[in-house]
Amino acid sequence: MVTALGVVVGYASVLLANSRHFYTDDTESQYGPMWVMLGRHLREGRFPALVPWEWMSGNYSLEEAGLYNPPQLLVDLIAPSVDNLALYVTVVKLIFSIIAALGVFRICLGYGARGWWAALAGVAFPLSGWFLFFDEASWATSLTGTAWMLHAWASAVRYTRGRNGPIATFVFLYLAISVQYVFPAVESALMIVAVAIGEIVYQRIWRPSLRLLAVAACAGLAGLETYLPGMLSSPVTWRGNERILNDPFLDVPWSESLNASLPSTVPAFTGWWGYVQPLPMVYIAWFVIPLLAFIDWRRVRESAREFTGPALFATAVLMWTAGPGRIGPLRWPARVLPMLAVALLVLVCVLLSRYGTFDDRRRRGVAAAVLLGLLFVRTFSAAPHLVIRHLVAVAVVVALVVAFVWLARTRGAAVACVLAIVAMFPIAYDQVRAQSPTPMSYHFPQRRSQMKAAFPHFDGVTLQLADRALVPPSDQSRTGAWGSLAFGNYAKNMRLNYVNAYTPIGYATFSAMLCMGWDGSTCPDAYHRAFALESATGRTIVDLMKVDRVVLQRAQYPDARERPAPPGWHWVDYPGHERYIWVLERIDGPISNRNGLIADAKDVVATSISKDSVTSRIQVSSAHGGRVVLARLAWPGYRATIDGRDVPIAAVAKTFLAIDIPPGTQGGELVVTWRPPGWKIGIATALAGLLGLGALQWLWIRPRRRDMVTPGDRGPELPDPEPERPEPERVEPALI
Repeated sequence: MVTALGVVVGYASVLLANSRHFYTDDTESQYGPMWVMLGRHLREGRFPALVPWEWMSGNYSLEEAGLYNPPQLLVDLIAPSVDNLALYVTVVKLIFSIIAALGVFRICLGYGARGWWAALAGVAFPLSGWFLFFDEASWATSLTGTAWMLHAWASAVRYTRGRNGPIATFVFLYLAISVQYVFPAVESALMIVAVAIGEIVYQRIWRPSLRLLAVAACAGLAGLETYLPGMLSSPVTWRGNERILNDPFLDVPWSESLNASLPSTVPAFTGWWGYVQPLPMVYIAWFVIPLLAFIDWRRVRESAREFTGPALFATAVLMWTAGPGRIGPLRWPARVLPMLAVALLVLVCVLLSRYGTFDDRRRRGVAAAVLLGLLFVRTFSAAPHLVIRHLVAVAVVVALVVAFVWLARTRGAAVACVLAIVAMFPIAYDQVRAQSPTPMSYHFPQRRSQMKAAFPHFDGVTLQLADRALVPPSDQSRTGAWGSLAFGNYAKNMRLNYVNAYTPIGYATFSAMLCMGWDGSTCPDAYHRAFALESATGRTIVDLMKVDRVVLQRAQYPDARERPAPPGWHWVDYPGHERYIWVLERIDGPISNRNGLIADAKDVVATSISKDSVTSRIQVSSAHGGRVVLARLAWPGYRATIDGRDVPIAAVAKTFLAIDIPPGTQGGELVVTWRPPGWKIGIATALAGLLGLGALQWLWIRPRRRDMVTPGDRGPELPDPEPERPEPERVEPALI
């Protein structure tokens, strides 16, 4: 209860400093609108694995959509009912932050911490630097995946120590994997290995760790469907040629760990804002470093084997933060700073709970002062221009340490932990206030109704040619540019069908064709490219896409209206929006719904019978053979049949899906269907994972059921199962 309440108060402190802190950057441009769109599809009875008209991000089997994650699907289902998107995402993030904090709480209990110390670690984690300013503020899937991964860690410790069965570990691992964000999945695997090795060292037997690895393997098999489509589709995406590179971007030097307890820290490493970052990315908690002086390290050495797991995990992620900068799809090592934070919080709070001592105050006070001096020197070295702020921060931490030690000695550890928790709230407020408004925000409106009221009603499929970099901060408002231009997933808020969208994946050849980036921005040459003729079909790119409307950003094309419209198009005025956009529409009206998704038919008579997001049914006739081109990206996973017989699939311009029609076809039914590549393998591995879990659960309950049978009912005597290794008796300091 204290942990959950502490997270709520922490959120309130942050919101007092910046009401939009949790509705910024990727949350406002990617996740929030995507939840709304996915929820609409689910409510209308469609599983939104593929949305053809969203050319930049329509393949949601690859995006960070969490299609196989039940809690995420619930978030999607609720989203369309809430008008205030900022409020909704903040509440969702609060819930997952509470889940994450309770995960840290459970990990600490698993390693023997008392409740108050576990609560201290749990409340501190959501207020740690990177997690607060990036995962909670922007990268929602990192937040949700981390929350489930932390509970998987706690359950893994309990399982290996005989306190619960395998189901909890399996479920939490599956949830961490299926958020569809690779970092929590890899971090979970690293955590499982660390726990398994740690328990072998601690218990000196192999069997519990082997069972844990088996559970993790089963969860991995069950979650394979989440990543198989991405792996099998990677050759056509931006991610197709990624490898291990030594990129210095967001590589964090190990010495930055000495900034972990000074609230004023602004670390020095290469990032978005140059070499000195304006946000306290490496901050963890004010007490982590100075209270190391109040641990009885001689007693820690006597039972050090018990903490091999978290120590190994902390060492591994510390090394990861320093690089290499890119390991396949894993880029920007600073993203694992929350894992370093949670590992250090667990270790410090568990050790303080079990081996903390506040005797010999003078010697330990000198040690704490030395640690604080190192904090100041390292933080001052990174940002000497903030020396006054650093000195104030040092004074605050010194006062808190003195008060904490005095309370621990006179009132007990519980009261001291309450002080430590309460002190976090003004620190979080000040850190967020100092960076308000956040330098990452798009400043999109908060209410979807306001967005829709300000924006033109564009029916059909719209292609926008614009560059977000050309929108100055003074125009980033509902009454400004956001009443006419849509970047990222903004159009999804208004139920508009835009080609442009937010994607970290990207179909490589299409992106190159229109020079379109991850947020839907385009280069100035995109206008020429959109109306260029594709050589194999003789049609323009916008015709092959079946685009109904092209919106041009005036800042990028200031004199576009001075030129005649392309053939078949005309300029259309939208009063009130001329300041930001020019609009081209087809003279003969929208074509996106004419004849299904057929974009071109060469030497073929093709008539659409029906279409949905993943299937097109077309009646085709061709005496001498021909080709049908569809307004679909040629994603891996398509299959085509004519009257039940497979026919080959091709890609026009390495982008548009094309089907070759055999000669002599007369009134045949062409059926083009898409399924995520590897979906059958994914189903098979999921079933294998569930069967493996069933076997492990049976192995767990069998000896316990046998122990519950009375001796007269046992029948033949069976050998006893291997006894659980008892934990060493713990002697708590009387003061603690």
